[in-house]
Amino acid sequence: MNSVTVRNLLVRGMLAGLVAGLLALVVAYFLGEPRVDEAIAFEEANSHEHGGTEIVSRTMQSTAGLSTGVLVYGVAFGGIASLAYCFALGRIGRFGPRASALMLSTAGLLAVYVIPFLKYPANPPAVGNPDTLDQRTTLYFLMVVLGVLLAVGAVILGKRLAPRLGNFNATIAAGAFLVLVVGLAYAFLPSFNEVPEGFSATLLWQYRLAALAIQVTLWTSFGLVFGFLAERVLNPRAATEGRSAGTRPTPVAH
Repeated sequence: MNSVTVRNLLVRGMLAGLVAGLLALVVAYFLGEPRVDEAIAFEEANSHEHGGTEIVSRTMQSTAGLSTGVLVYGVAFGGIASLAYCFALGRIGRFGPRASALMLSTAGLLAVYVIPFLKYPANPPAVGNPDTLDQRTTLYFLMVVLGVLLAVGAVILGKRLAPRLGNFNATIAAGAFLVLVVGLAYAFLPSFNEVPEGFSATLLWQYRLAALAIQVTLWTSFGLVFGFLAERVLNPRAATEGRSAGTRPTPVAH
């Protein structure tokens, strides 16, 4: 793949990331922010410190701050994912641009978010001990790195086993390897149960589901939008023929 193609895919990846960020922003605002407000209300009601100065208002945090953070993250995420796509294209099987984009986004969601999330799920305000913040952050990023490495390792293992076992059996074996190693990591890495007494279990569950929904929206929409844009770069003839076929009149039988 030449540098011009990589550059074109990078630009389109950042554009797709922006679109995905906009959709994730909608989900974050309507699903996530109300739960954050409820958690903050609980934290303030149970806090022993009163009268503190608010540097940034909650309104600013939930609007301009949230929008800036999600959109900047979306663009950066899209650029990194598009470079990963350039590397993976043709190495994960004989799939078209759209199918490859969807497979990459699905694998990325699983490796980068779902695997760490199941061990160290997102916590709303008022949940978590500040004294363990550094340890929890380190372990979370360790799980992210482990998830990525295991996903890559599972793909390599599946390709190595395919000539002997067949594609289906090789995929099952690679998936079993991934689940086994992730399960061992879950068993041996420390866990944290720092939910304060009286905190609503329903609110905690809803917050974590909202966090998962944001990431699913981000990765899925990126895969769909970037796959469409990548196909126009990598296979412009097919994209043009598909558009022409949609506008071509249907022959009338005589």
